[in-house]
Amino acid sequence: MVKMSLDPLQVMSGQVKELKVSPSSNGDSRGSWEEKEEFDQDHLGLTTKPKLVTGRRARKVEGGVFFPKPENAVSIAVSSRVLFRTEREQEVYLQKGVEEYLRYQIEHENEPFAPGPAFPFVKALEAVNTRLRELYPLSEELFDIVLVTYNHAHVGIRLINTINHHNLFIERFCMTGGSSPIGYLKAWHTNLYLSADADKVREALAEGIAAATMFMTEKLTEVSESQLRVAFDGDAVLFSDESERIFKAHGLDKFFEHERDNEDTLLDHGPLKGFLEALGKLQKKFYAKGHRLDCPIRTFLVTARSAASSGIRALKTLRAWGLEIDEALFLAGAPKGPMLEKIRPHIYFDDQMFHVEGAAEMGTVAAHVPYGIAQKHNLIQKSSVGK
Repeated sequence: MVKMSLDPLQVMSGQVKELKVSPSSNGDSRGSWEEKEEFDQDHLGLTTKPKLVTGRRARKVEGGVFFPKPENAVSIAVSSRVLFRTEREQEVYLQKGVEEYLRYQIEHENEPFAPGPAFPFVKALEAVNTRLRELYPLSEELFDIVLVTYNHAHVGIRLINTINHHNLFIERFCMTGGSSPIGYLKAWHTNLYLSADADKVREALAEGIAAATMFMTEKLTEVSESQLRVAFDGDAVLFSDESERIFKAHGLDKFFEHERDNEDTLLDHGPLKGFLEALGKLQKKFYAKGHRLDCPIRTFLVTARSAASSGIRALKTLRAWGLEIDEALFLAGAPKGPMLEKIRPHIYFDDQMFHVEGAAEMGTVAAHVPYGIAQKHNLIQKSSVGK
């Protein structure tokens, strides 16, 4: 079994292929900054001055520079702890506290953080934006990436330096100083929130914001640099957990019977239906310009459902919603990891941790959507083990 960290304060150790950067990393603090007085260098007692930036690459912005209004864009909020590697700084915070953590960050503020599990996903979003700007120079229908962090504003300098180093086009920051970011996510009209903090992900889902917890694996499959590839589970991710509740309560035979009896009854929406819908709207902009066959966005349904016994209801629901899935894989209970290894998505969403772990074993960056009946069963199983 692949080693995975389920601690919200940690991201799994690993190495991102083909991304050769400094091994340094950042960590977000969850301590209360509100009780601290204003920080300055004298207060922090820095023993060394921050190093000067050397060899910073110039940022490249394709086309005209403008920032879309959040309500017009597809807003993706990404925690600094999943966009960049977090282990070293987080260890300083946990072992030595807030003051030493801030001192360390400032002393190393010109050392760029290494890429984290969300980094290839964000780069793919920017590649899509480049194509969209070429086809629609004045359109605000773009991916808009917001960096979300619990950090104090002092750490923002290091984050900005890192973003410039990696030539990322991220201009919107949300540095909350230890408070919850959920209210800000709603103000940004967030379409998707990715974080290493499972509690905040659950809080976002409770507020109706699509969200998932990201993990890093020891093995990582190479992914496309020109096409964004996103894979979804079905039940409790794109769809509600209605059918999964039947399966958990009554078993597989009753589940098949329920699906046959309700074949023409649409499934209710799940927490990530809106994000798939947003991807679909951007895909249609490429189709309108004759780029269906070389569209830089591709979506996948990877479900444990079987095609003949329970797949038709899922497909009818997607069609009724007006949503297209480029590829649908009905695995009838077979492991998802090998299929995901062939798909090579930038991110895969699933509501069950054993599927997330199976994907990670094969090198896929998987994100957990803590929604639906499966979460209650997980809690029951953990409780039983502890007795």
